[in-house]
Amino acid sequence: MGLVLQACLNGAREPGSHPALPITPDELAAAAADCAELGVASFHLHPRDVLGRESLAGAEVATAVAVVRAAVPHAEIGVTTGAWIVPDPARRAGLVRAWAGLAAGRPDFASVNVHEDGWPDTAAALAGAGVGVELGVFHERAARALLDRGVPGGVVRVLVEVRPGEGVAQADLLLDLLAPLAVPVLLHGEDGSAWPVLDHAVARGLDTRIGLEDTLLDRSGAPAADNAALVAAASAR
Repeated sequence: MGLVLQACLNGAREPGSHPALPITPDELAAAAADCAELGVASFHLHPRDVLGRESLAGAEVATAVAVVRAAVPHAEIGVTTGAWIVPDPARRAGLVRAWAGLAAGRPDFASVNVHEDGWPDTAAALAGAGVGVELGVFHERAARALLDRGVPGGVVRVLVEVRPGEGVAQADLLLDLLAPLAVPVLLHGEDGSAWPVLDHAVARGLDTRIGLEDTLLDRSGAPAADNAALVAAASAR
């Protein structure tokens, strides 16, 4: 089985932070379709409300996922559960639990950051709603917390995320710590670490991702045209 290249289409970036940043469901669907033509079959997106604010509410999540799924019917589609969107852990888990009733608009998976308050409850709510779990591990503290607690049910992969200013040494540290868990890993960077870590993931035979969530710049350091241009550059590697 080949490596997975996931396209992360928008993330938490502010509307207007890049001319091609997709915000609305139709914009997300168009970006996904362009990336799918390049062979991408896994997408991560952050649904928004009508004002462009990130949302975990069922209506916004279902609309975004359903519209994107219509454009890329054979792809897997994931969303975020970032605590900055809904800081209260109980409310966040309740919103996620309600995704069980979304039918065609239910995501295939969602990311849960291990360092955030209430992450085990959010992961359990996803599993109960029939949504796969991607566990985001940003740093050593989160990796050790996950090792201590163990992998909860419903986890499809661990996202090893290398922050700006860190590099492949940090990636290797986290990968080595998490190795005993024996779960699939997707390794990626952010902004300045995005391209070096992507190349490192490929060299280590790991799944990875790219898109305007992770970087606004192409390999040369110039502004990227759009998500598809980033995917094309990553696919060439």
